Amino acid sequence: MTVMNTIAAKQLGDFKKEVDALIETGLKKDEAIFNVLREYIKQCKNIMFEGDGYSDDWAVEAEKRGLNNWKTTPEALNQEMNQKFLDLYEEMGIFNHREVEARNEIKLEKYSTVIDIEARVLSDIARNHIIPSALKYQNRLIENVKGLKEIFDDKEFKKLAKEQMSLISHISENVSKIKLGVEDLIIAREAAKAVSESQKQAEDYCTKVIPLFDAIREASDDLEMMVDDELWPLTKYREMLFTK
Repeated sequence: MTVMNTIAAKQLGDFKKEVDALIETGLKKDEAIFNVLREYIKQCKNIMFEGDGYSDDWAVEAEKRGLNNWKTTPEALNQEMNQKFLDLYEEMGIFNHREVEARNEIKLEKYSTVIDIEARVLSDIARNHIIPSALKYQNRLIENVKGLKEIFDDKEFKKLAKEQMSLISHISENVSKIKLGVEDLIIAREAAKAVSESQKQAEDYCTKVIPLFDAIREASDDLEMMVDDELWPLTKYREMLFTK
Protein backbone atom coordinates (compact mmCIF):
# COMPACT_ATOMS: atom_id res chain seq x y z
CA MET A 1 0.00 0.00 0.00
CA THR A 2 1.38 3.44 -0.93
CA VAL A 3 1.88 6.25 1.57
CA MET A 4 -1.15 8.17 0.29
CA ASN A 5 -3.30 5.04 0.36
CA THR A 6 -2.22 4.36 3.92
CA ILE A 7 -3.08 7.90 5.02
CA ALA A 8 -6.38 7.81 3.11
CA ALA A 9 -7.31 4.49 4.71
CA LYS A 10 -6.64 5.86 8.19
CA GLN A 11 -8.63 9.01 7.50
CA LEU A 12 -11.53 6.97 6.11
CA GLY A 13 -11.47 4.80 9.22
CA ASP A 14 -11.56 7.88 11.47
CA PHE A 15 -14.41 9.33 9.41
CA LYS A 16 -16.46 6.15 9.75
CA LYS A 17 -15.93 6.08 13.52
CA GLU A 18 -17.14 9.67 13.84
CA VAL A 19 -20.21 8.99 11.71
CA ASP A 20 -21.04 5.82 13.65
CA ALA A 21 -20.69 7.71 16.94
CA LEU A 22 -23.23 10.31 15.82
CA ILE A 23 -25.63 7.63 14.56
CA GLU A 24 -25.53 6.04 18.00
CA THR A 25 -26.77 9.33 19.46
CA GLY A 26 -29.92 9.03 17.35
CA LEU A 27 -29.01 10.96 14.18
CA LYS A 28 -29.88 9.55 10.79
CA LYS A 29 -27.00 8.34 8.66
CA ASP A 30 -27.17 11.15 6.09
CA GLU A 31 -27.36 13.78 8.82
CA ALA A 32 -24.43 12.24 10.66
CA ILE A 33 -22.30 12.22 7.49
CA PHE A 34 -23.24 15.85 6.78
CA ASN A 35 -22.25 16.94 10.30
CA VAL A 36 -18.88 15.22 10.13
CA LEU A 37 -18.15 16.62 6.67
CA ARG A 38 -19.10 20.10 7.85
CA GLU A 39 -16.48 19.92 10.60
CA TYR A 40 -13.87 18.62 8.15
CA ILE A 41 -14.60 21.54 5.81
CA LYS A 42 -14.17 24.00 8.66
CA GLN A 43 -10.81 22.45 9.55
CA CYS A 44 -9.60 22.50 5.93
CA LYS A 45 -11.04 25.89 4.97
CA ASN A 46 -7.69 27.65 5.41
CA ILE A 47 -6.07 25.59 2.64
CA MET A 48 -9.03 25.40 0.25
CA PHE A 49 -8.72 27.58 -2.87
CA GLU A 50 -11.12 27.66 -5.79
CA GLY A 51 -9.03 29.95 -8.03
CA ASP A 52 -6.21 29.27 -10.47
CA GLY A 53 -3.52 27.46 -8.50
CA TYR A 54 -0.97 28.00 -11.27
CA SER A 55 -1.27 31.80 -11.24
CA ASP A 56 0.08 34.34 -8.76
CA ASP A 57 -3.39 34.51 -7.18
CA TRP A 58 -2.72 31.54 -4.95
CA ALA A 59 0.68 32.89 -3.84
CA VAL A 60 -0.98 36.14 -2.74
CA GLU A 61 -3.83 34.31 -1.04
CA ALA A 62 -1.51 31.86 0.72
CA GLU A 63 0.48 34.75 2.16
CA LYS A 64 -2.73 36.36 3.42
CA ARG A 65 -3.68 33.11 5.14
CA GLY A 66 -0.23 32.66 6.64
CA LEU A 67 0.37 29.45 4.69
CA ASN A 68 3.67 28.18 3.37
CA ASN A 69 4.10 28.36 -0.39
CA TRP A 70 7.17 26.41 -1.46
CA LYS A 71 7.77 27.35 -5.10
CA THR A 72 10.70 25.10 -6.03
CA THR A 73 11.32 21.37 -5.83
CA PRO A 74 14.36 21.67 -3.49
CA GLU A 75 12.33 23.84 -1.09
CA ALA A 76 9.49 21.33 -1.08
CA LEU A 77 11.79 18.33 -0.65
CA ASN A 78 13.58 20.04 2.20
CA GLN A 79 10.27 20.14 4.09
CA GLU A 80 10.06 16.34 4.01
CA MET A 81 12.79 16.31 6.65
CA ASN A 82 10.82 18.60 8.97
CA GLN A 83 10.57 16.86 12.33
CA LYS A 84 6.77 17.18 12.54
CA PHE A 85 6.42 15.27 9.27
CA LEU A 86 8.93 12.65 10.36
CA ASP A 87 6.94 12.19 13.56
CA LEU A 88 3.71 11.85 11.56
CA TYR A 89 5.18 9.09 9.38
CA GLU A 90 6.45 7.28 12.50
CA GLU A 91 3.14 7.69 14.33
CA MET A 92 1.16 6.23 11.44
CA GLY A 93 3.60 3.37 10.94
CA ILE A 94 4.43 4.35 7.37
CA PHE A 95 8.17 5.12 7.44
CA ASN A 96 10.81 5.53 10.10
CA HIS A 97 13.30 8.41 10.03
CA ARG A 98 15.93 6.53 8.01
CA GLU A 99 13.41 5.43 5.39
CA VAL A 100 12.15 8.98 4.86
CA GLU A 101 15.73 10.23 4.63
CA ALA A 102 16.63 7.57 2.04
CA ARG A 103 13.62 8.40 -0.14
CA ASN A 104 14.32 12.10 0.18
CA GLU A 105 17.91 11.53 -0.92
CA ILE A 106 16.74 9.65 -4.02
CA LYS A 107 14.32 12.44 -4.98
CA LEU A 108 17.01 15.11 -4.60
CA GLU A 109 19.48 13.08 -6.65
CA LYS A 110 16.89 12.53 -9.39
CA TYR A 111 16.08 16.24 -9.50
CA SER A 112 19.74 17.24 -9.80
CA THR A 113 20.39 14.59 -12.44
CA VAL A 114 17.46 15.74 -14.60
CA ILE A 115 18.55 19.40 -14.46
CA ASP A 116 22.13 18.40 -15.24
CA ILE A 117 20.99 16.46 -18.31
CA GLU A 118 18.81 19.36 -19.46
CA ALA A 119 21.74 21.76 -19.11
CA ARG A 120 24.05 19.52 -21.14
CA VAL A 121 21.44 18.98 -23.86
CA LEU A 122 20.70 22.70 -24.06
CA SER A 123 24.40 23.51 -24.34
CA ASP A 124 24.87 20.93 -27.08
CA ILE A 125 21.88 22.06 -29.14
CA ALA A 126 22.81 25.72 -28.79
CA ARG A 127 26.48 25.32 -29.73
CA ASN A 128 26.28 22.55 -32.31
CA HIS A 129 22.98 23.26 -34.03
CA ILE A 130 21.54 26.72 -33.46
CA ILE A 131 24.71 28.82 -33.72
CA PRO A 132 26.03 27.10 -36.88
CA SER A 133 22.65 27.46 -38.59
CA ALA A 134 22.39 31.13 -37.65
CA LEU A 135 25.89 31.84 -38.92
CA LYS A 136 25.21 30.00 -42.16
CA TYR A 137 22.14 32.14 -42.79
CA GLN A 138 24.04 35.26 -41.78
CA ASN A 139 26.76 34.45 -44.33
CA ARG A 140 24.09 34.21 -47.04
CA LEU A 141 22.87 37.66 -46.10
CA ILE A 142 26.40 39.05 -46.09
CA GLU A 143 27.01 37.69 -49.59
CA ASN A 144 23.75 39.22 -50.75
CA VAL A 145 24.68 42.60 -49.26
CA LYS A 146 28.06 42.45 -50.98
CA GLY A 147 26.26 41.80 -54.27
CA LEU A 148 23.99 44.80 -53.74
CA LYS A 149 26.98 47.01 -53.04
CA GLU A 150 28.57 45.98 -56.33
CA ILE A 151 25.43 46.77 -58.32
CA PHE A 152 24.07 49.98 -56.78
CA ASP A 153 25.55 53.34 -55.90
CA ASP A 154 26.02 54.25 -52.22
CA LYS A 155 22.69 56.05 -51.82
CA GLU A 156 20.64 53.27 -53.37
CA PHE A 157 22.70 50.60 -51.62
CA LYS A 158 22.07 52.05 -48.15
CA LYS A 159 18.35 52.12 -48.87
CA LEU A 160 18.10 48.58 -50.26
CA ALA A 161 20.50 46.88 -47.82
CA LYS A 162 19.19 48.55 -44.67
CA GLU A 163 16.93 45.70 -43.53
CA GLN A 164 19.47 43.00 -44.33
CA MET A 165 22.20 44.88 -42.46
CA SER A 166 19.87 45.16 -39.46
CA LEU A 167 19.13 41.42 -39.65
CA ILE A 168 22.85 40.60 -39.83
CA SER A 169 23.44 42.72 -36.75
CA HIS A 170 20.60 41.10 -34.79
CA ILE A 171 21.86 37.63 -35.66
CA SER A 172 25.33 38.53 -34.35
CA GLU A 173 23.85 39.88 -31.11
CA ASN A 174 21.86 36.73 -30.47
CA VAL A 175 24.72 34.41 -31.37
CA SER A 176 26.89 36.30 -28.89
CA LYS A 177 24.22 35.99 -26.18
CA ILE A 178 23.97 32.25 -26.76
CA LYS A 179 27.73 31.74 -26.76
CA LEU A 180 28.21 33.66 -23.51
CA GLY A 181 25.12 32.03 -21.99
CA VAL A 182 26.39 28.54 -22.75
CA GLU A 183 29.79 29.34 -21.25
CA ASP A 184 28.14 30.58 -18.04
CA LEU A 185 25.84 27.54 -18.00
CA ILE A 186 28.73 25.08 -18.31
CA ILE A 187 30.59 26.74 -15.44
CA ALA A 188 27.48 26.79 -13.21
CA ARG A 189 26.61 23.17 -14.04
CA GLU A 190 30.09 21.92 -13.23
CA ALA A 191 30.10 23.84 -9.95
CA ALA A 192 26.71 22.40 -8.94
CA LYS A 193 27.75 18.89 -9.91
CA ALA A 194 30.81 19.16 -7.65
CA VAL A 195 28.65 19.79 -4.56
CA SER A 196 28.52 16.64 -2.42
CA GLU A 197 25.57 17.40 -0.11
CA SER A 198 22.33 16.45 -1.90
CA GLN A 199 20.09 19.25 -0.63
CA LYS A 200 22.69 21.95 -1.34
CA GLN A 201 23.39 20.48 -4.78
CA ALA A 202 19.69 20.52 -5.71
CA GLU A 203 19.40 24.12 -4.51
CA ASP A 204 22.41 25.14 -6.63
CA TYR A 205 20.94 23.50 -9.72
CA CYS A 206 17.66 25.28 -9.01
CA THR A 207 18.98 28.78 -8.27
CA LYS A 208 22.24 28.93 -10.22
CA VAL A 209 21.80 26.63 -13.24
CA ILE A 210 18.13 26.80 -14.26
CA PRO A 211 17.99 30.64 -14.43
CA LEU A 212 20.74 30.55 -17.08
CA PHE A 213 18.44 28.60 -19.41
CA ASP A 214 16.32 31.69 -20.05
CA ALA A 215 18.91 33.87 -21.80
CA ILE A 216 19.86 31.01 -24.16
CA ARG A 217 16.25 30.18 -24.88
CA GLU A 218 15.24 33.80 -25.54
CA ALA A 219 18.13 34.37 -27.96
CA SER A 220 17.37 31.06 -29.69
CA ASP A 221 13.70 32.00 -30.02
CA ASP A 222 14.70 35.27 -31.67
CA LEU A 223 16.95 33.44 -34.12
CA GLU A 224 14.16 30.99 -34.92
CA MET A 225 12.11 33.91 -36.21
CA MET A 226 15.00 35.17 -38.39
CA VAL A 227 16.70 32.10 -39.85
CA ASP A 228 15.44 30.52 -43.06
CA ASP A 229 13.28 27.42 -42.43
CA GLU A 230 15.53 25.51 -44.81
CA LEU A 231 18.54 26.07 -42.56
CA TRP A 232 16.91 25.83 -39.14
CA PRO A 233 17.80 22.39 -37.69
CA LEU A 234 14.87 22.04 -35.30
CA THR A 235 11.10 21.98 -35.64
CA LYS A 236 9.82 25.54 -35.27
CA TYR A 237 7.01 26.38 -32.88
CA ARG A 238 4.55 27.27 -35.63
CA GLU A 239 5.30 23.95 -37.35
CA MET A 240 4.47 22.04 -34.19
CA LEU A 241 1.26 24.00 -33.72
CA PHE A 242 -0.08 24.29 -37.24
CA THR A 243 1.62 21.75 -39.52
CA LYS A 244 -0.14 18.39 -39.77
